Amino acid sequence: MRCYLYVYLLSTVFTFFFLLYAYSQLDSTLEDRDEWAGRGGRIAGRSSHEGGHALRKTPGVLGLRDREWGQNREKLSPATREPKNERSDLAVVACGPRLEETLTMLKSAILFSKKPLHFYIFAEDELHDGFRTALEMWPVPIRTMFTFTIYPIMFPEENASEWKKLFKPCASQRLFLPLILKQVDSLLYVDTDILFLRPVEDLWGLLSQFNASQLAAMAPEHEEPRIGWYNRFARHPYYGKTGVNSGVMLMNMTRIRERLFKNDMTAVALRWEEILMPLLQKYKLNITWGDQDLLNIIFHHNPESLYMFPCQWNYRPDHCIYGSNCQQAEEEGVFILHGNRGVYHNDKQPAFRAVYEAVKQYSFGENMETSLLQPLEAELQTTTQTYCGRSSHLFTKRLKESIRSV
Repeated sequence: MRCYLYVYLLSTVFTFFFLLYAYSQLDSTLEDRDEWAGRGGRIAGRSSHEGGHALRKTPGVLGLRDREWGQNREKLSPATREPKNERSDLAVVACGPRLEETLTMLKSAILFSKKPLHFYIFAEDELHDGFRTALEMWPVPIRTMFTFTIYPIMFPEENASEWKKLFKPCASQRLFLPLILKQVDSLLYVDTDILFLRPVEDLWGLLSQFNASQLAAMAPEHEEPRIGWYNRFARHPYYGKTGVNSGVMLMNMTRIRERLFKNDMTAVALRWEEILMPLLQKYKLNITWGDQDLLNIIFHHNPESLYMFPCQWNYRPDHCIYGSNCQQAEEEGVFILHGNRGVYHNDKQPAFRAVYEAVKQYSFGENMETSLLQPLEAELQTTTQTYCGRSSHLFTKRLKESIRSV
């Protein structure tokens, strides 16, 4: 009998301490408001370069925590260590046959910038070696101007396939950048089909113009409502009169992570990581442009959070295909060229293709005026049969100043 009593007492003590431990773990979990709705999801699409690397416990999305990337952190050389002066952080997402286009975009960022850059490259695993090899082959003086990190494509494991196939492969990765890059305060995201015609730091400087409420900056989807898409066809809320285009998106990611967002799903404002999946589930049958539509819905309900920059920072075929309708570009030239609809790779808009080919074919170290600008101007003269070709002087107006100021 005494033996049974002894076993019972031991069992009671063990149960008490086990429950105490479990309660402390639950309490710790509940205190971490940044855990992704407490789901404990895992990352889908881990790169082979990161196998076996430990996760670092930090506040934020469970399963999208910062990684000690180790060998996956691709450094070019000791000469490319981060300079002490302020740099611009630029992110891009590349999937499928986008390697050359992305490298051309990065090249344009380097050509005119005077301050250091860091590239956050999110790409499918099979593209990693191509990026690394190409960037390491750039001349040493150019490599001293930037550093880069290559990341795998990462989505919450429980619905990774749904996010990855939204609109274009991997395009919705941009929605998760504030949750993955939690050590990064601010970030400039651009699509792969972007060409910089003005220094990156000039756009980066717009961060200082944000008021206390603003946490992201984009350009309007259209300037002319008569040809606008959202105001004519959208079956969901959108920002302002004509919506916004997310191909160039400047973000204060610290504010994004901290902000509570109003929405039309609940009376309770939600954090960024809490709003994304419910929003997709509600509107997935009504959206056409994927993650850009989700951003339009978010900023429709939170217009005070968005800073609008002019169309010359995101100049697309829509700004000239029916005649020029970007007034700021008319006055100051195009600052960023956005070749959406595949116009860099077909003959529909030869003026856009001419700029892309000129930047791609230019060799680092050559005189930019004679080897880039003059051949481009000559080629643009052959495109005047199109509306955009007739506006192509706007493409080189700012480019001339950028070249001469380098």
